[in-house]
Amino acid sequence: MRKWWPLLTVCLGTFMLLIDVTIVNVALPQMSVDLHTSFTALQWVVDGYALSLAVLLLGAGALGDLSGHRRLYIGGLVVFAVASLACGLATGSGMLIAARVVQGVGAAAMFTTTFALLNGAYQGRERGVAYGVWGGVSGAAAAVGPILGGLLTEGLNWRWIFLVNLPISIAAVVLSLTVLRPDHGNRKGRFDVAGTVTFTVAASALTLAVIRANEEGWTAFATWGLLVLSAVALVAFVLVERRSAHPMLDLGLLRNRSLSGILIAALLVNVAAFAAFTYTSIWLQSLIGLSPIKAGLIGLPMSLVSVVVSGIAGAKLHGRSPRLLIGAGMLLIGVGSALCALLLGPDSSWPALVAGYAVIGLGVGLVMPTLAESAMALVPRDRGGMAAGAINTARQLGFAIGIAVLGTVFASRAEDHLNERGVPDPAGTAHGLAAGQAGRILEAVPQAARSAADTALRGAAIAGLDAAFLVAAAAGLLGGIAVLIMVRPVRPAAPGVEQPSDDRSTVAA
Repeated sequence: MRKWWPLLTVCLGTFMLLIDVTIVNVALPQMSVDLHTSFTALQWVVDGYALSLAVLLLGAGALGDLSGHRRLYIGGLVVFAVASLACGLATGSGMLIAARVVQGVGAAAMFTTTFALLNGAYQGRERGVAYGVWGGVSGAAAAVGPILGGLLTEGLNWRWIFLVNLPISIAAVVLSLTVLRPDHGNRKGRFDVAGTVTFTVAASALTLAVIRANEEGWTAFATWGLLVLSAVALVAFVLVERRSAHPMLDLGLLRNRSLSGILIAALLVNVAAFAAFTYTSIWLQSLIGLSPIKAGLIGLPMSLVSVVVSGIAGAKLHGRSPRLLIGAGMLLIGVGSALCALLLGPDSSWPALVAGYAVIGLGVGLVMPTLAESAMALVPRDRGGMAAGAINTARQLGFAIGIAVLGTVFASRAEDHLNERGVPDPAGTAHGLAAGQAGRILEAVPQAARSAADTALRGAAIAGLDAAFLVAAAAGLLGGIAVLIMVRPVRPAAPGVEQPSDDRSTVAA
């Protein structure tokens, strides 16, 4: 049993950092009341964490390769714990968002080291089992987040969704010092500051552009200005990485068609599987009237199915071609999202989500452990942290952008629905609806017109959710098709076999 302590240690950190992506979803309505937040601020409570996590993963991966993965993992745990305390004590939306951004910095340091730590602790079939368990934890965390968030929000207060991280972080630090093997980095060189800065600017500007488009439209000057800034920064990042002797991301790795296909799947998996959770949680609480706990429990089918399937995939399907596992998983996620859109109607309640969530969980269980292991098998050992950073960056950046895109789609479609029914200020009402303020909107309506207003709001929410799930479904199907076309139908190298040291032999496949 002692041999699985490193897996437990890594899974503790992974579960904690990933659960914090979605744990706030069911608490958003209460946060909006307590902190008097706008829709934009409310969105940044989610996106601030996801974005900082996403944009720093590449740099953190390279830093782990240079300085040692255990050291970086422990440092990330400490930063994450301190930021969690600040979140729990926040007195305003600005302080909460700033603390969430710092929390994402610690999460990036933890997340980018997980694959390397597992590779250092396990070999052969044991490594496959470890990746299967890690994948199950990773996939389940997003679904369990709303459940735990509901329990803490309803039983105590929304602040406890952050404060609960403190004892977990302490336990993880103690375990890391006692059961993880110390390492001192697999490659030499300097930290790529220029690459980190240019990539951070490119990714942040892109996400900001999508959020501003939700407020001001895609034709607004601010939106286009941010898109241009993102494009310029991305070009600068490519130029910096091509000329750097120690790049944060070896662009030569992208010549590997299989790795590129896996990166596309990583970018789209969170959009397809989890980004709509924010808006279904708001709908379930503000219009259906579920408590935070009950709203969180709706994701239980996805959580249970993903854990079971991940364990089976890691133990029984270890060594199989990632092309079929990831491709089929992404297609299932797309089908599950489409099923949610199909079953939701004006009179729907929570049962309309269960079947679709279960199918999404099946796909998540296939994709998550396979993404990690297959990416690591495609690169040399001294590029392990770089590959982990690239995969995790794609996942979290996809989630941050997905939240923003689906928020835009939800609000736009809800506005159209309200406008068709002659509701005054349809844009403001749609944004208030997306922010979980349906109760406030109804209270401002005269008693005689309240029933009609409630019907209009319910219809607008369903219209917005339908559109969001259809976009999520398209992302899943697109990711599945990309994997089936791009990833070569060959088995990845056995995890216990040393990868070639010559980059060219690996990236030209």
